[in-house]
Amino acid sequence: MTLKRRIAINIAIAFSVLFGLAAFIIFYAFSSFRIEEFKQRLEEKALTTAKLLVEVKEIDNQILKLIDQNSINKLYNEKTLVFDQNYKLIYSSIDDATISWNIEDLQTLRKEKTFFRSEKEKDLLGIYYDFEKTDYYILISAEDKYGYNKLDFLFLTLLFTFLAGTLLVWFSTYFFIERLLKPLDVFQKQITNISVNELDIQLYETSHNDEINLLTKAFNILLSRIGSAFQSQREFTSNASHEIRTPLTRIAFKVENLLQNPTHSPETISSLKSINDYVHQLSDLVNSLLLLSKINREDAQKKFEKVRIDEVIFLANEKVKKIYPNFDLKFEIIVIDEIELSMDVLGVKSLLEIVFINLLKNAYLYSKDMRANIVIEQIASHQLQINISNEGDILNHLEQEKLFEPFMRGSNSSNINGSGLGLRLSKRILDYHSATINYQAISPQTNLFKIIFSN
Repeated sequence: MTLKRRIAINIAIAFSVLFGLAAFIIFYAFSSFRIEEFKQRLEEKALTTAKLLVEVKEIDNQILKLIDQNSINKLYNEKTLVFDQNYKLIYSSIDDATISWNIEDLQTLRKEKTFFRSEKEKDLLGIYYDFEKTDYYILISAEDKYGYNKLDFLFLTLLFTFLAGTLLVWFSTYFFIERLLKPLDVFQKQITNISVNELDIQLYETSHNDEINLLTKAFNILLSRIGSAFQSQREFTSNASHEIRTPLTRIAFKVENLLQNPTHSPETISSLKSINDYVHQLSDLVNSLLLLSKINREDAQKKFEKVRIDEVIFLANEKVKKIYPNFDLKFEIIVIDEIELSMDVLGVKSLLEIVFINLLKNAYLYSKDMRANIVIEQIASHQLQINISNEGDILNHLEQEKLFEPFMRGSNSSNINGSGLGLRLSKRILDYHSATINYQAISPQTNLFKIIFSN
């Protein structure tokens, strides 16, 4: 999940929780207010009825019932009962409604003077009334129809407002955060397009003093430092390699001249050949280091063209046979009827030639019979697979994991000259060609390198 979405969702959730809490508090407060307001109305109606019944002698029960029936403050589904001090009913309103009561309610009124409870849709209020040292108990029940209607209307209003507000906040928050973090998207696109050859560019800086602009300034400073470090490294590698190659070439030339002198003893000739091998090994190491430092993906891909991979392998084989004349290569192409075979891959011919030279050298040096097998097959319409195998000692699991690391040499290379950079260089070249290479020990005495090109 992106940072923009996380921020928008967190803000929207926080707003929803706060808005929902506020709506709940409003609804709860109004519900409590409705109860208190309706309780007050019941109390006023109950006391009015009691006073008319007890204090006004001219009004009897029939007249009082008539007054209740035509009262301007008549409550919905109302029922009023008045009891004397002996719990005897002395007045009942004319309404058809009923009140659920018992003697315990009246006894409670004697002790607590009042009580209030809700029964289903009706509210019941009990009041103790004292007049001229005589106790009266009043029970009044009614339904707060208008109060509940207002409560339902408030609930629907709050619910609609909550849903509409939440949706509005979710969308508006994401929109504003997207606009606010747009410079970060621009920053991300700019740094994604930076390559090794473009470390000297500077990202666009705005006049704002916000965190994103400060990050851009810091990144520009970092780019300058990295660019300087890369330039120093390249110059050192190039100069060092050039200075080392010159004396190595002179040494190799002198040794070859000495080898052509027939007056040297066999021991001298053997020593000169060993020196010559060491010089060539050191020269290969310097060339590999120089190539590793210079090659990069952008430069390689600019020179891409269609290359026939079988021709590259034949050229590599010819160069390997000049170094090792007794090297034997078995070449095979597997054709699948369902898939059209294409030997063309996109790449740089000279770089791919280095890959197969290194692999064929390894196949010769680490084989028991100085032979290698190459099998080419089209495994998919856009995938070409090349298998290079030989018979020899295999690598253990730890060595297989580190096989393509620089200067990595296995336990089977104790008596074999090498720099440990050939496979590393080959893998880097294949990475630039969007190809994969991996090693497998397919049997206790068989090594296999599998290369897959995807075009």
